[in-house]
Amino acid sequence: MTDRRFDVVVIGGGHAGCEAAAAAARMGARTLLLTHRRETIGAMSCNPAVGGIGKGHLVREIDALDGLMGRAADRAGIQFRVLNRSKGPAVRGPRAQADRKLYARAMQDLLAETPGLSIREGAAEGLAIDRAGRLAGVELASGETIACAAAVLTAGTFLRGVIHCGERQWPAGRAGDAPAVGLALALERLGLPLGRLKTGTPARLDGRTIDWAALEPQSGDDPPEPFSVLTGRITTPQLRCFITHTTPETHALIRANLHRAPIYSGQISGTGPRYCPSIEDKVVRFADRQRHQVFLEPEGLDDVTVYPNGLSTSLPEAVQEAMLRSIPGLERVGILRPGYAIEYDHVDPRALHRTLAVRSLPGLFLAGQVNGTTGYEEAGAQGLVAGINAALLAGGRLGPEGGSSGGFVPDRAESYIGVLVDDLVTQGVTEPYRMFTARAEYRLLLRADNADLRLTGRGATLGCVGAERQRFHAAKLAALDEARARAAAAGDAPEALARLGLFVNRDGRRRGVLELLGHPALDRGALLAAFPWLGALRPDVLAVLEAESLYAGYLARQEEDIRSYRQEEALGLPAELDYARVAGLSEEMRQRLARARPATLGAAGRVPGVTPAALTALLGHVRRGSRSRDPAANADAAA
Repeated sequence: MTDRRFDVVVIGGGHAGCEAAAAAARMGARTLLLTHRRETIGAMSCNPAVGGIGKGHLVREIDALDGLMGRAADRAGIQFRVLNRSKGPAVRGPRAQADRKLYARAMQDLLAETPGLSIREGAAEGLAIDRAGRLAGVELASGETIACAAAVLTAGTFLRGVIHCGERQWPAGRAGDAPAVGLALALERLGLPLGRLKTGTPARLDGRTIDWAALEPQSGDDPPEPFSVLTGRITTPQLRCFITHTTPETHALIRANLHRAPIYSGQISGTGPRYCPSIEDKVVRFADRQRHQVFLEPEGLDDVTVYPNGLSTSLPEAVQEAMLRSIPGLERVGILRPGYAIEYDHVDPRALHRTLAVRSLPGLFLAGQVNGTTGYEEAGAQGLVAGINAALLAGGRLGPEGGSSGGFVPDRAESYIGVLVDDLVTQGVTEPYRMFTARAEYRLLLRADNADLRLTGRGATLGCVGAERQRFHAAKLAALDEARARAAAAGDAPEALARLGLFVNRDGRRRGVLELLGHPALDRGALLAAFPWLGALRPDVLAVLEAESLYAGYLARQEEDIRSYRQEEALGLPAELDYARVAGLSEEMRQRLARARPATLGAAGRVPGVTPAALTALLGHVRRGSRSRDPAANADAAA
């Protein structure tokens, strides 16, 4: 092994790897980021965008824990939009179209600024395991082994990756990069449950060959809203995107060539993402639709490349060209790189603890698409969790087996990150997992506007939040407390409010400003004119006040639901629990629970197919076991 030992080695320089390496280093761990090529660190392999519905919440939560993705997007963003702005704040999703080169540069700069983090080029081929069955290091293709206390594997789509374009196929982790075969074999030798998944990407177009005048422009928000609380304002020039649509001719071409599409010819065995389907899937699944929307998104300020969002495909290149030229504005389009599908290995995430530690190999953590997810944001969120917990394990603050005790395990009631991790390790995946706001039971509380209020304090306690963010957080909390107090004290009776242009039911009851902020029928301009100090508040503070006032009638009920949820989560299930000994469980329930190994009674209830009767039997078994281990309880029973 090398003379220098690292606390944590992170394998892979994608979005999960960047967040894992930075998080471990912020925690004080001596960290190595191992990547094939430095220049591909932070590369946006598919869509040049960050955020969206549900995904934007994850980016804000990563930022709240001092992660990098939001800051990189703010430095590289060339069009910012808050999606669902016409809907309630709980489902609004911040999104940024990014300049690919600027994003990768920003991510690399942020990593370079991180104390305690080293970066090295190299290919991981295997894992060194000591006599006690624990991870001891990472084996390189060069024959060298790097010693470490913990490792985070973020292999993306590289594990035995195969690219498909029509009838052609070749081994690759992504276009231009070799697959990781040795690592896949190493995981297979560990006995980890592996499966195959598929994802895809559209062709890249030459913007100089597009008829922009024939297309509908789409501008971003003015002013653009940053992701990170540390970003004062966006300074990168902003660009427009454009919208076009497929045509009946497009659909006819696709249907005539389905036998040449790998996902329909039987060439691909892996399951693709239901919520981000290829254009072939859209035409088949929505046969009655005459057209599908396509967003033409520039890939950079000084780059002619255009990303046609909505046209993911693996049809043969000649068919792709004909298909594209049947779309308005693209009649003479040139293709810079054809679209393709990629098939790759993933690990069943039910083989992990909620810390994202591998149950069967203490010291190894997995994050990103290797766990069956899709998307930069889901990968970054997992990388953050795995990096923090790897550093905790290396520092002796997490049990040697990597279980939940002492680890960073956000729950479903405090973050979308918690929803993501719990869904993965409890339910597993049957297709690439994507985050949506609908996956969260408590989404009125888990808003993008309050991610820092929910998580930054906890991050500071853990040690993963730096001094600069803590200062910003303290200032926001002080401003918010002052604004809440003033809003509670200010207000007036209906008659006085009417003279200010604010018309409410004339029942004589005084309305405070907090209640007025949540009144859907009141004119916002009149409200700000009546109470000018509201307009002088920090925009992020005003956004929180407005959301809390809008949902005031529901938040108390949701808080009560959370109390019930946490009571169930507080009842832990022993890691070694033998479900065959639980009386009243059917063989099917025993198999489902043994495969998922839920950490708590609440998690058991979220295992697909587990019945209320099975939960009752499980609860009784655990309570009987607790009493048998408690001498005081046994004495009471004897008395």
